[in-house]
Amino acid sequence: MPDGELVAVSFGIISTSKDDTASARLEKIFNELNKLIKKYKPETAAVEKLFFARNVTTGIAVGQARGVVLLALQKAGIDSFEYTPLEVKQAVAGYGGADKKQVQEMVRTLLQLDKIPKPDDAADALAIAITHLNTKRY
Repeated sequence: MPDGELVAVSFGIISTSKDDTASARLEKIFNELNKLIKKYKPETAAVEKLFFARNVTTGIAVGQARGVVLLALQKAGIDSFEYTPLEVKQAVAGYGGADKKQVQEMVRTLLQLDKIPKPDDAADALAIAITHLNTKRY
């Protein structure tokens, strides 16, 4: 953040194949995240809190992936912070009831990007990072 300006150094997602086993998918997440940690050497990380899921099967899979992410961060000695979707919406859009499109547009604006980051998960991750950076400042 030169001069307090938010800058997106890089963003993207870690994709896994639905044809892989759950353990293979978790291993890929772990390995790819470790590559990113080695490349960018973050001091801290922010993760979205999972507080409920409408679809139990999806909720379990997301919870498992979060566990792998938190484990990788812990093993790398990186402090991790967690934020609820409400906290992210308030921090990025200024309104806890903001919809996904409003948050994505604010991410684009705050980071001075030409277009909204794609896929949606990448925009969500940037919103969580913005939330953490703004929270950490204060």
